[in-house]
Amino acid sequence: MNPLVIALTKGRLQKKTVELFEKAGFDCAVFSDPGRKLVLEMPDAGAKVVLAKAADVVTYVDHGVCDIGVVGKDTILEAGRSLYEVMDLGFGKCRFALAVKEGEDFFAPGKYRRRVASKYPAVAARYFLEQRMDVEIIKIEGSVELAPLLGLADGIVDLVETGQTLRENGLVIARDILPVSARMVVNLASMKMRKQEILNLLDRLKGAMEG
Repeated sequence: MNPLVIALTKGRLQKKTVELFEKAGFDCAVFSDPGRKLVLEMPDAGAKVVLAKAADVVTYVDHGVCDIGVVGKDTILEAGRSLYEVMDLGFGKCRFALAVKEGEDFFAPGKYRRRVASKYPAVAARYFLEQRMDVEIIKIEGSVELAPLLGLADGIVDLVETGQTLRENGLVIARDILPVSARMVVNLASMKMRKQEILNLLDRLKGAMEG
């Protein structure tokens, strides 16, 4: 049987995921000094691990080259792919929020058509559609906090953890939108073809989270 292929989001989520695997009793020594390797073997887990950027994790799992992925809920929502979301891993917690310049009322009645900047245009558009608000969404790649400061937008939709960056730039949260955390996702075909292997892995991880 070929090993399960697990895609991990590089960075903080990778570190937390490896800690969870270690707690579940898997040998994770290969992660201590991977060098420049992007594919790592975990024989005792019957798996090999691919290290990738968040958006690519979703793509690899969606296309079936990886069976399982660990990625933030923010990336899942923005990508809009068809995946099984099988576990909330409980780390990488933050939230989507709408932020505006201090003292401004984004929801004031009769206000002109608003503009909102975001690195997550799909998430932002979905939120304002649910609110039945006509809002122009502007995609920003870098520091989205600049948009209202420069007059490009009336507000931003972004991930917020502590809110420190917002405060330092004169912005305040106008509305919390939804919570975000790291999730485990599974390819649709893999869940059918390799269901028992995947469930066995999930059981061990759940046991480690509860222990």
